[in-house]
Amino acid sequence: MWARRLGQDSWQFPQGGIKRHETPEQALYRELQEEIGLQPEDVEVIGCTQSWLRYKLPRRFIRFHSRPLCIGQKQRWYVLRLVSGDEAVRLDLSEQPEFDEWRWVDYWLPLKEIVFFKRRVYERALRELEPLLFPEREPQPKPRRSLRYALRTRK
Repeated sequence: MWARRLGQDSWQFPQGGIKRHETPEQALYRELQEEIGLQPEDVEVIGCTQSWLRYKLPRRFIRFHSRPLCIGQKQRWYVLRLVSGDEAVRLDLSEQPEFDEWRWVDYWLPLKEIVFFKRRVYERALRELEPLLFPEREPQPKPRRSLRYALRTRK
């Protein structure tokens, strides 16, 4: 599932933060309900990444005057199966919706469309989770990065 940020031409996987009192799994179900209207019974958890994946925001994207200051994210990725019908997905249930559209996409498409600074973390997660969904598939070859991309990501 690929979701478009409200009022933007920016697509991503639904995601959210973990509150102090929550486990990652509790946060997963809360965020699913808040962002896309799904209940725990609407999905089956197939698996998750073994460790936390991290990315840093490029300096130009850091909002230095906001609190708490966010300089990046530490994420645990889950792969889910929708066991309810597509009609269970509701983007309009929150007072402040995060997404205004969603669609099913090819497994590797997000890697091509995601904003550049999240690309490495998306690649790591998709590679790790792929065998859970497609055990018969040969692993996807690691994409060759251009020198420009490599230089951009090292700043």
